[in-house]
Amino acid sequence: MSSEPTSLMLEEAKSAAHCVALQLSNDVERYADLGRRLRAASFNNVVTVARGSSDHASSYFAYLTMARLGRLVTSLPMSLVTLYKSPLQTQGTLAVSISQSGQSPDVVEPIRYFRDGGATTVALVNDIDSPLAQAAEWAMPLHAGKEKSVAATKSFITSLTAGARLVAEWQDDAELKDGLRALPDALQRATGTDWSKAIDVLAPARNIMVVGRGISFPVALEASLKFKETSALQAEAFSGAEIKHGPMALIEEGYPLLIFATRGPAQAGLVTLAEEMRGRGARVLLAAPQDVSGRDLDLPVAATPDLDPIVAIQAFYMMAAKLSKARGLNPDQPRHLSKVTKTN
Repeated sequence: MSSEPTSLMLEEAKSAAHCVALQLSNDVERYADLGRRLRAASFNNVVTVARGSSDHASSYFAYLTMARLGRLVTSLPMSLVTLYKSPLQTQGTLAVSISQSGQSPDVVEPIRYFRDGGATTVALVNDIDSPLAQAAEWAMPLHAGKEKSVAATKSFITSLTAGARLVAEWQDDAELKDGLRALPDALQRATGTDWSKAIDVLAPARNIMVVGRGISFPVALEASLKFKETSALQAEAFSGAEIKHGPMALIEEGYPLLIFATRGPAQAGLVTLAEEMRGRGARVLLAAPQDVSGRDLDLPVAATPDLDPIVAIQAFYMMAAKLSKARGLNPDQPRHLSKVTKTN
């Protein structure tokens, strides 16, 4: 194992368990205070403000919030504030922003706008001295440490964790809190997941469809982005419910599909979809827990199904860093990309 090619991306992904443990051991009372504040309030709207991987983490937070707390959540088109100067009604709103750097103006400006308009604003941010952290009423550090790899890994995993932690405190749910405490060990185990079969299939591939549904869809979005970023592989993410609404026309003999079938109500449909796509000639990589027959890749699980996406993306990251090298690329130097992206 020591001779295996490594990269900043791979090493930072391996450190995610430590970063999550660090996050969970810090700011305990502050999260509890925020949870009490959220339970005491009556929010008419919840909006998320994020870009890229952070937006995928926001989708996971949104799913947990809607499924567990019954609040509808909208991903804010930031240009409504930054370009169109729309007169948004912000009273009675919870605005949650997720960011690694906290630097991009189109993330910072909407949080300022919502806070000035009387909304409750929360920033889950890695750089606690950033403009975003200063703009939000509640700035909660991710504790991912400095991330040198352009492709976010540990900061994405700590973002997912912070979102789940926020929901757990808001709901005051003992099961989810217990599951979070067990998460570092689950992440550490996930680093040893063998997805070499995926590398064999994807090293020569030109494109791929990544599929999830429900709570696993944010993971499909993130995996699709990482395929593009680090392996120059044309990737699209779809909900399993949307495949037959047009995307299935792309399926031809040997077309690769990666399906994330995490535990929960959507799993059975995704397993059935995998079989159907195999029948149409697709080269399916079904990632599912060990008790699912017909799986191609073992999908690690957490202490509770709602946290499964966090350990699922850890297993994916370990493979993705190695796939980049198998395709003759350097995952630490994606073409045309830089660590901090600033848009207006």
